[in-house]
Amino acid sequence: MPKELIISTQPLTMADIFSLLENPRPLRLNPKVKKAVRNCHKFLFNKLADSDRLYYGINTGFGSLCNIQINKEETTELQSNLIKSHACGTGDEVPEAVVRLILLLKIKNLSLGYSGVRLALVERLVDFYNEGVLPQIFQLGSLGASGDLAPLAHLALPLIGEGKVRIKGKLYTAKTLEKKFGWKPLHLQAKEGLAMLNGTQFSTAYGLWACIRFQKLLRQANMIAALSIDVFNCQTTPFNKKLHIIRPHPGQLSTANAIRKWRKGSPLAKAKKESVQDPYSFRCVPQVHGASTDALAHVEKVISIEMNSVTDNPTIFPDSDDILSGGNFHAQPIALALDYLATACAEIGSISERRTYQLINGQRNLPPFLIQKPGLHSGLMIPQYTSAAIVSQNKQLASPTSVDSIVSCNGQEDHVSMAANGATRLYRMIDNLERILAIEWMSAAQALYIRRPLKTSSSLEKVAIAYRKKVAPLIKDRILSEDIEATVQFLRDQKN
Repeated sequence: MPKELIISTQPLTMADIFSLLENPRPLRLNPKVKKAVRNCHKFLFNKLADSDRLYYGINTGFGSLCNIQINKEETTELQSNLIKSHACGTGDEVPEAVVRLILLLKIKNLSLGYSGVRLALVERLVDFYNEGVLPQIFQLGSLGASGDLAPLAHLALPLIGEGKVRIKGKLYTAKTLEKKFGWKPLHLQAKEGLAMLNGTQFSTAYGLWACIRFQKLLRQANMIAALSIDVFNCQTTPFNKKLHIIRPHPGQLSTANAIRKWRKGSPLAKAKKESVQDPYSFRCVPQVHGASTDALAHVEKVISIEMNSVTDNPTIFPDSDDILSGGNFHAQPIALALDYLATACAEIGSISERRTYQLINGQRNLPPFLIQKPGLHSGLMIPQYTSAAIVSQNKQLASPTSVDSIVSCNGQEDHVSMAANGATRLYRMIDNLERILAIEWMSAAQALYIRRPLKTSSSLEKVAIAYRKKVAPLIKDRILSEDIEATVQFLRDQKN
């Protein structure tokens, strides 16, 4: 049995998430968390029993219906009605890996002990996670304001025996969970449906997933750029440590260091140079890759705060005898951060495509389109077209979503963040970037083949040799879409 990840009062870290993705393991609530959840639920139960005061969404309607009082006898029906009415998601399904993160973040959110739900509800979510029961959620439907309402409603449906779930990729109705696991549908109590729906876990999970993938792609972008720099016969001076110490942005420093390490001992790097200065796409790699690296660091800080925060409403404070209605569900912090990361992602793809273009352009004793008989063969002409098309799409997708807003709920929800649209957009952009970088690697590896018998550094040679076991050098024209997909898979499998 793998070692459990304990959900405690301590924050989840990025390292925790990386670890879970690399080595999946079950979750367990620690005793302090259980006590906090129980205490908060008991406080709310007693408060409602002893008072006729109105509390939003607990004994009132929702949204613009917030002034309509609900009888105590109808509070359970109110919560189940909320989940069913809000399950209006549509479009493509959320990928299973992201659903697991949504579950994890919702468990963490509720376990902090400010939501008023029963421990049994949190434990059922833990059961879902541990048994790989993943609610079917759809990508479209959230405005990123009153929480990610529609997607989180689909997350909640199986708790009451509704909706569908995936188990090991296969789709089942939630009604089968009782037969498979002995889990009876929960009869929700006051606040429980609202606590499930309010929150930013959908947008945050996508953002978290994007951070994890972008971090690896940035490392690979440095490796790929280093090979491109080598085979394009570029100067070494732009990566000299002295240059970057006097403009010490952390990302710039780390990128320059990475390029130096990848090129260390390279005969190509020491070869006679044909040009005093190189194009920006080679010379300014530390500055451009570094800026995106710093953007990622900022977004990771925002995501780290958000995934350990209470983002439902109203919020319950047993120790101070307060039930406060506020706006912690508003996803503006996430929306702005995801727009920043989208820009950073688009820029890495943009500069990568420019290097690809330079490599195939017939310069510096490299044949046009990196093929020995250009004209008879088109070589790598069209992969650059493909890269340019993807880069253009990423530029279009990078338009900020957070500056948009649309009025909903009879004007009650009159400013929204659109974080969910930004989140799902970013997932697509990361996939696009992976392909752009693969095309650059494919081009740089072909240029290295043409430069033989000269070699690059031992570290880059190791990767290039492993790549040639998957994709052969281009001697004459062939169907290159297959090479692109094989290259994507090769880079995806790399541990660097």
